[in-house]
Amino acid sequence: MKQALHLGLSFLFLAFSCTKPDSSSTSINTVTGSIPIDSIGLTLIHEHMLVDFIGADSVSPDRYTSAQVIAKVLPYLLEVKKYGVKTIFDCTPSYLAKDPLLLKKLSEQSGIQLITNTGFYGAVEGKYLPDFAFTESAEQLSRRWIVEFENGIEETGIKPGFIKISVNEESPLREVDAKLVKAAGLTFKETGLNIYSHTGTWKTAKQEVAILEEMGVDPSAFVWVHAQAEQDFQNYLEAAKRGIWISWDGIGWSIDEYVERLLFAKENGFLDQVLISHDAGWYDPAKPDGGDFLPFTNIFVMLMPSLNAKGFGESDWKMLLEENPRSAFGIRNGQ
Repeated sequence: MKQALHLGLSFLFLAFSCTKPDSSSTSINTVTGSIPIDSIGLTLIHEHMLVDFIGADSVSPDRYTSAQVIAKVLPYLLEVKKYGVKTIFDCTPSYLAKDPLLLKKLSEQSGIQLITNTGFYGAVEGKYLPDFAFTESAEQLSRRWIVEFENGIEETGIKPGFIKISVNEESPLREVDAKLVKAAGLTFKETGLNIYSHTGTWKTAKQEVAILEEMGVDPSAFVWVHAQAEQDFQNYLEAAKRGIWISWDGIGWSIDEYVERLLFAKENGFLDQVLISHDAGWYDPAKPDGGDFLPFTNIFVMLMPSLNAKGFGESDWKMLLEENPRSAFGIRNGQ
């Protein structure tokens, strides 16, 4: 049964690749170099290979070895590759053990294109922010991120493919969180990297979008991460109307709420504004052997059968897993 599912999905995704997207003028940075955006193929837009929750003041590459992480993670990448996955966005931000060189090794050994990020993570009351993030201006923080886009992250030469920030769920936003949003907007305007913000409810997301709009940044540059936390579905309609990308990205943990939300999106005509992923993984240096690892496969083995039984088809999955990531993240000429 499992083998038949693998073969069926492989055929389905080979069929997808026959349609050539009209996006030759855009590109994206992977950990092994820049590629045309129409080369990303089947894409998971929110996963993690390695995360260390010890805090910005203590995080260090000395807390793990690349060999240990690769031994743990590589089998899961090879597993999901069987389902046709070609590209994965690694959403681990700075000061939570973002390791571009490790990602490069994993990419080379798995054959999956991995994409890393720039930006800072403000949630959890700033536990993962370096001290200077509280004292520097938005312009100064943005300059740090622009330099990573131009020259590579630290001394690696590896360039980010998107901006990853996060904010606390508060109204009004904390001063430091509003500053992170502004820094992300400035970075977008200089680089074309879209803004991927760990958020939660619409009450918080709309505050971020208001800051960006005041700066002249179109809402289509913003990805509302963890939007599955929103319970009022009418707010999804509002976000979609404004061009915001709605990311439902905890499918590694459960599927029921995603079935309901994806059916709502299809019925209300905004499936083309939705991104999906698992938020799965990851190697945790604080736990023996990196702890338990959530695989990157629930979309294929659980969500697809559930939604196919309710009327979803190949065109819907192509939109969600190929067309939408391509539309959301390409760096357009002229940026």
